[in-house]
Formats: sequence, C-alpha cells, structure tokens
Amino acid sequence: MMGGGLVAVVLIVLCTSIQVRSDGSDHKYKVGDPVPLYANKVGPFHNPSETYRFFDLPFCSPAHPKEKKEALGEVLNGDRLVSAPYKLDFLQDKDSEIVCKKILSKEEVGQFRTAVLKDYYFQMYYDDLPIWGFLGKVEKEGKSDPSEYKYYLFKHLHFEIFYNKDRVIEINARTDPNALVDLSEDKEVEVEFMYSVKWKETNTPFEKRMEKYSQSSSLPHHLEIHWFSIINSCVTVLLLTGFLATILMRVLKNDFVKYAHDEETADDQEETGWKYIHGDVFRYPKYKSLFAAALGSGTQLFTLTIFIFILALVGVFYPYNRGALFTALVVIYALTSGIAGYTASSFYCQLEGTNWVRNLLLTGSLFCGPLLLTFSFLNTVAIAYSATAALPFGTIVVIFLIWALVTSPLLVLGGIAGKNSRAEFQAPVRTTKYPREIPPLPWYRGTLPQMAMAGFLPFSAIYIELYYIFASVWGHRIYTIYSILFIVFIILLIVTAFITVALTYFQLAAEDHEWWWRSFLCGGSTGLFIYGYCLYYYYARSDMSGFMQTSFFFGYMACICYGFFLMLGAVGFRAALFFVRHIYRSIKCE
Repeated sequence: MMGGGLVAVVLIVLCTSIQVRSDGSDHKYKVGDPVPLYANKVGPFHNPSETYRFFDLPFCSPAHPKEKKEALGEVLNGDRLVSAPYKLDFLQDKDSEIVCKKILSKEEVGQFRTAVLKDYYFQMYYDDLPIWGFLGKVEKEGKSDPSEYKYYLFKHLHFEIFYNKDRVIEINARTDPNALVDLSEDKEVEVEFMYSVKWKETNTPFEKRMEKYSQSSSLPHHLEIHWFSIINSCVTVLLLTGFLATILMRVLKNDFVKYAHDEETADDQEETGWKYIHGDVFRYPKYKSLFAAALGSGTQLFTLTIFIFILALVGVFYPYNRGALFTALVVIYALTSGIAGYTASSFYCQLEGTNWVRNLLLTGSLFCGPLLLTFSFLNTVAIAYSATAALPFGTIVVIFLIWALVTSPLLVLGGIAGKNSRAEFQAPVRTTKYPREIPPLPWYRGTLPQMAMAGFLPFSAIYIELYYIFASVWGHRIYTIYSILFIVFIILLIVTAFITVALTYFQLAAEDHEWWWRSFLCGGSTGLFIYGYCLYYYYARSDMSGFMQTSFFFGYMACICYGFFLMLGAVGFRAALFFVRHIYRSIKCE
C-alpha cells in the first residue's frame, strides 16, 4: 500500500495539479492581439507577507475589472490577479498614452503618501511574466526633519517588451523619474496617469524566457558562496563524524573485548557500563502513544520533504510558477498521511499499546493541530489588515474538504494497515521485570544540555544556506539552486543521525537507560536552533516591521521549525534504535 504505488499516485496528482497557468492560450499572438495583463498586488517592499489588492490604492481602474480564476496554490500565495488598466496589445507601440485623469481627494493623497513612505511596490503579470516597480519616491536631501520630506508619486510607466516572432519573451517596466506628482501636502491633487509601450525584437527562444529570473541565484559569486558553504559543511561533518566514529569504534571494540573477556573469566563479577543495563535498555518509553505519534508525524514530514526535493530537482518550481510550492505541499501532505498512520500505529502496537484509535487521533493532530491554531490566528490578523494573505472562505472550505476526504481517510487506512501488520518489537535482549535505578549524573548529562550539544552541530552545517532560503521566503531574492540545497539536506541528516548515536552511546555508558525520548529530542533540537536563527535574521538581517509581518514571520516559522523538530527527531531516533540494537546483538547477555 505504501510502496511504489504511492510514489506514482503522488507524482500523477502533482503533474495534473501543478501546471503553468497560461490563461487558456498557447502564448502565440498576431499583430494587434490583446495580451493578458493582470495587476496582482501592492505592499511594503520589506514586508513580503503584507500585500494588498492592487486597486486598494486609488489607481485608475478599468471600466469592467475582471478577476482571474486562480489555483489553490496561487490563493495560498496571496495572489489576487485582476485585469490591469493598461492595454499592451501585441506589437503596438504607444507613446504617453493617457490611462485616466483623476482628482485625488485628501484621503487618497494620504493613502498614496503612506504607500510611498513605506516603500510600496506593485506587481503585475504580463503573459505570465512578472513585472515590478515602485509607486513613488521620498526626497530627503539635506532635510533632517521628516515633516520636511517631499513625497512623489510616479505617474508615467514605460513598458519595454521583447518578442520573438509571435511570442512575448521579456518585459521590463520602469517609471519616468521626471513625471512626478507632489503628494507632500494634504490637499486635492490632479493626476494624469500615463504609459508608453516600446516593442523590440530578440533572438531568445520562448523556452528560455524564464531563465533570466533563475540566473540571479546562479551568478558566479553566489555559487561560490554556496559551494564554500557546502565544502565548509562537508569538512566540518567529515572531521566530526570521523572523530566520533574513530572514538566510538575504538571504545566499542574495547567494550566488546572487555565483555567477552569478563564472560570467560569471572562470571560472578559485577557488570559495568552499557552492558550492565541490558535488561532495561529496551524497556518501552513513557507516553508511548505520544512517542509513536511523533515518530509517525516525523516520518510523514520526512517523506514530504523528499517528494518536494524530487519535484524541485525535476524543475517544477521554476521562478514565478505561481503557487506551485504551496499546491505541492498541500497535495503531498494529504497523500502521505497514510505513512504517518501506518508508522505510528505499527510502532504503537509493537510497544504493546492497546488504544490505537486514540493514537491515530493524536498522530493526526500532532502537527495539524498547532498549524491550524497558528493559521486561525494569522488569518484573523490578515483579515483585520484587509491583506491578500487572508484566505477567502471558499479556499478554507477546499482545504477542509482535502483534509476530511483525503488526509483523514488515508490516515485511518494507514493506521489499520499498521495495526494489522502484527510486527513484534525486535529486541535482541530480554527486558527485566523491574527497572534498574539510574545513578546520579552530572548536570551536563541532563536532557537540555544534551539537546544543546546535539542541535548545534547539524545547525552549523546548514546555517550559511539558511540565509539564502530566508531571503527567498521572507524577501524578494530568488532561490533556484535546489541541487545544492539537497546536498545540504543530506549532510543535515547524516550529522543528525551521527550526533544522536554518539550521545546515545555516552548516555548508555553512564548507565542511563532512558534513551528513547532523549534520542528523539536530541535529533529534533536543530529545529530549536533554526528558530533561534529566526530571531537573529529578523533583527539583524531584515527590515521587516509592523504587527502583521512580525506575527506572520514568527508564527509560520514556529510551525516550520516544529516540523523540522519532528522530522529530525524521527531520524535521530531511528539511527539510535539501529545502533542500540546492533551493539546489544553483538554481546551475549544472560
């Protein structure tokens, strides 16, 4: 049920749901044909989540504005496309064409002035190619008092469009720095909005027209930093894993020799170290239902990440394929919920748990619950701000239906399959009836210090790449080097697994047999470090401001870091379990 068939289903569904939206045309035009131009959104440049509909500002609106039908991912992305007031017909040059004459009231002048002060930009799509520009500029020359600043609105847009035969290849929009409207005073202002269009021929083929957007992140100096980041990570990882491997192998070898020697000589000699606790090491953890649910959710998120990487490497997420990532996340998460159900339920039954229904409910709500609460709060904030990030009621209904008709049934089916798998927990040694007392341990062997040690190493391997991802998700930089990101992800998994195994060994050697939860928490602690990086990024690397942007940034990053915590926790536990089984299988225990 969960094998190759799932992979095929996920990829087929995604190929049908993630498509290039092309307005029903094949992008071929004749002279004078209307080419679709949609105005999308406006918002403060430094606050990427805080965007508003284009006509929330008093621009010239077309007589019959037409809203474009949007896919689920586009709506989740905050895109609200509506027909723009400019007519850019194929191969028709225009010079200083008037869009409209308008008298701006005092309130409208205030609206535009606030927008100019906050560095508002606009975004449009012409034949599915993105266009940006700023609305105006603030003149601060030699003035220290903000009340003396001059605020100007750009009123003339120049469109430069490149074509190849019957196709649009590239479009640039620039504002005329001389055509300005002074908005500095609270009074009515008459504005004449204008635009010019210039068509130029190019030899760039239609298939390569999106390349210019992805090249920015592949510029030589950027690539150098990325490769430096990878080499830095690899060297760190190799040194540390090599160092740990050498120590562990040597220590384990000595342990095996010592334990074998002890068996041959004095049988009544008291055992010490990790062999001493062989009767307790496979004693099931406390809160086993929660543990199995966390393992199931983590495994599902790991599968989700792998599928996203496959799609990224295949080339689905090219720049400005609007909402493709969001569509992929929703669809894959829904389709992989069976994996969470199966993993959690089968593991829970292996731990001799009986209430598997409650375990399934816990698995279903462990990640979705906090995500739903965060979304409800942030959506309310977005509605209060009238921002495009506020999801329409119809979209919320669609997401609920996906959850009710796809996610939940698959979770239950996975759970039933897991319960019926009847697998027994593979413990190489017998567990004693009564737990052995754990000797008093120094403070640095506590859970929190161990988590701090475990999280720092994997985090140090990814933190350079984190900046680029943050600048892409919470800024306007474009990220397209998925191959490098995938290598970094693999390094992250290796380091997480290795550091968890090492810390588990040292914990067992100190005769502390409660390693189950500890290995999960140590594996997942990188998620907490990433959240710590969020604080640094917000205050030191970004210019985000305002309640809405701040709550969106910290709210959604908390969900992402929690997802990382579950995913890496599952990886850490699996590695530790493999290791513990291996060492106890290698010795003879009475």
